[in-house]
Amino acid sequence: MIRWVAVVFVGLTIFPILFPALKNLGIGRCPGDLRFKIGQYNVCLPFGSTLVVSLVIFGIAELA
Repeated sequence: MIRWVAVVFVGLTIFPILFPALKNLGIGRCPGDLRFKIGQYNVCLPFGSTLVVSLVIFGIAELA
């Protein structure tokens, strides 16, 4: 269990750095993704994209 918590923590740490490149793949544009502006910053909370990516990774893990 603690291993998954560590993986999620590392993923959430790296995700904002990779977000500009992931935008080209459609991450951040799924239904359920929240975008809003705070001052001069655009904030994206990709809840829907995270769910889709998690399901794909889970499916690949089950096949392997």
